Amino acid sequence: MKTSLGIWALGPMVTRFVPGGYKPEWSGESTVARVRRAVDGLGDLIDGYEFHYPQELNEETLDEITEALDGHDVYCAATGLHLDPMFGRGGLVSPDPKTRAEAVRRTVAAADFAGRIGAHFIVWPGIEGYNYPFQTPYRESWEWLIDGVGQAAQACREHGVLLFLEHKNSEPAMKILMRNVGMTLHVIHKLRTQGLDNVKVNMDWQHLLMNGESLAEYAAMLAGEGVLGHQHANSGWGTFDDDNMVGATAFMETLELAVELRRAGYGANGERLGFDLFPYTEDAVAAVRRSVLQWRFIDSVAARIDDGALREAQMRKDAVAAYELVYAALGGE
Repeated sequence: MKTSLGIWALGPMVTRFVPGGYKPEWSGESTVARVRRAVDGLGDLIDGYEFHYPQELNEETLDEITEALDGHDVYCAATGLHLDPMFGRGGLVSPDPKTRAEAVRRTVAAADFAGRIGAHFIVWPGIEGYNYPFQTPYRESWEWLIDGVGQAAQACREHGVLLFLEHKNSEPAMKILMRNVGMTLHVIHKLRTQGLDNVKVNMDWQHLLMNGESLAEYAAMLAGEGVLGHQHANSGWGTFDDDNMVGATAFMETLELAVELRRAGYGANGERLGFDLFPYTEDAVAAVRRSVLQWRFIDSVAARIDDGALREAQMRKDAVAAYELVYAALGGE
């Protein structure tokens, strides 16, 4: 399976408690220099990179960044509305018509840019939500969200690329509208009624863990629906969007996911394992490297599990027999 990396993993690691970031030495680094640092440090462990548009990648910087990528590709471009204070009260769902129109314009422009360079497009509507009860016109907000995403999907379809929807329950908006897998599927199904069938799900593992959602269960369900589009690999404690190294926590859940991705044939049609990491205090290149290597180990364990026997145990819902097989693959008795 090919890989990609969100270039933000190599940033200064800004938080609201440390506005300058835990790594202030990288605060003035250009995206071009950041790409060179990633490519030099990670080599062929990473096949392609992901960027926010227009903040990290745009028409003016494309050529220089392409040169810095040194043969690696741009796999995804992502909308960056959450990075602009103009959209603090929502972009696609802003109650102000002018603000909302600008958010739609930028989102469609980002989708068009992604399509023109042959990259897929990610919409993570982190700013599209609310912070208080009684604050938001819910019905209208959902209509605005689906309309804006639909316009982006249309732009992607014209270029023959996919739109990946990524959910999260909270942050920066405390209640993001599209905050679980079910809500994401609702958006996808509404767009399907409009003839837009190029929209799939980007599973950010820590976002699911924050919701108590099962990685493996949802991967299997989404694959069955034909909407398993992309993966953002990471781990965390499940209470915050840690974006820690893959396999550092939730090890069994990640191993079970590896089994289901194998069953679904994920990667056979060009799908990738995208790493979405935020190593607050660790060396970023080293943390990405460990994540790739730890994923390879987890996937190798999944390959050693007797899948026929596991399916048989699962059809009986025999947890004891299932764990005998899992631990045998891990080297246990």
